Amino acid sequence: MKQRKLFCEICPLTYRISEEKGICIRNIKNLVSKEKFAKNRPEKKLKYIIFSHDSMIRRKLGNVNMQLQDNKAVNLGIAAKKIDHILIRPGETFSLWGLVGRVSKRKGYLEGLTIEGNQPSSGIGGGMCQMSNLIHWMILHSDLDITEHHHHDRFDLFPDFNRKVPFGTGTSISYNYLDYRFKNNTDRLYQLIIYTTDEYLCGELRSNKPQQYEYRIVAENEYFSREGGEVYRNGEVYREKIDTANGTCIEKVLIRRNHAKTCYDTTGLEIREEA
Repeated sequence: MKQRKLFCEICPLTYRISEEKGICIRNIKNLVSKEKFAKNRPEKKLKYIIFSHDSMIRRKLGNVNMQLQDNKAVNLGIAAKKIDHILIRPGETFSLWGLVGRVSKRKGYLEGLTIEGNQPSSGIGGGMCQMSNLIHWMILHSDLDITEHHHHDRFDLFPDFNRKVPFGTGTSISYNYLDYRFKNNTDRLYQLIIYTTDEYLCGELRSNKPQQYEYRIVAENEYFSREGGEVYRNGEVYREKIDTANGTCIEKVLIRRNHAKTCYDTTGLEIREEA
């Protein structure tokens, strides 16, 4: 029996209607929310660097048009200026879309790489997922609490190219109903420093005090499997909590179990044949 299409799947118009409905609902929720959102961006940097990471902007992603990567660099540069130096006080929540706002041509955004229907596509402001990925990777190494995170790992869309972070630690965002948020439930100040260079999107997570713990994100049991004629990427991602006083791991938590269908040529990969 043929599965009935959702309203948003009927045509581009119904998809846009559904999207605008989601945006409207989120706007109403933001208005009535009692959350205190981070807004202050002082010029001075906090003293201690908790974690830093640089993410290459122009990566080789299958047959994706490199012009979309060049445009993504422009988009990330615009968005970075909206977030850079943001201070997250105790009790405050960071909202990516709350700071970046809606992307548009009028604001200088270009057509960049997006993912639609689990396939590479393009759209105005494309590339914002790389921003949320960078921030998420830094927050995983802190005492901050992630309050909204949408996974983007049911499909393995591109072969690895200089991968530095484990598969499955990415994010999916869409203005503004799919946001990336975290909350400062500590007694310390935190600050994000975000900027771009010709090659990299760069980030620092800073605080006014050192953390008692460090965090390590490790991937284990990674392999490819063939199931029913399809190839899947498998693995587990753990977060280890390290006591900085003695280097002892006091906690190890599974944060993601991957089982993602690969969407590229897997010739040359070592693949397990599954029953």
